[in-house]
Amino acid sequence: MQQAHRIRKQGHFRYVYRRGKRASGALMTAYYVKAGRIQAGFSVSKKVGNAVTRNRVKRRMRESFRLMMPGLKRGNYVFAARDPAAGADYGAISQEMARLLTRLGAARENP
Repeated sequence: MQQAHRIRKQGHFRYVYRRGKRASGALMTAYYVKAGRIQAGFSVSKKVGNAVTRNRVKRRMRESFRLMMPGLKRGNYVFAARDPAAGADYGAISQEMARLLTRLGAARENP
């Protein structure tokens, strides 16, 4: 995923948490706020595992989101991983993310 599409600032994360719609699943929680362009942030707590595990979960989440981007509405997205995400494979993370984005109504009608 390109740098221009990433949320990195703490204030930007807080804005999405405060103003966004939320949908939760077993592996992650997703937040969505309408905006002018697509940007996404990924948060993985130290509760999920060691640094290697957390980075693996973030990489899988980023790649899943990158592949879904063309079919999404413009906005800011934040994904916060939960403990079970450490043991989940790429397919499970991708399915969970697609399910949460559908529940948030973030999919475009005509992709």
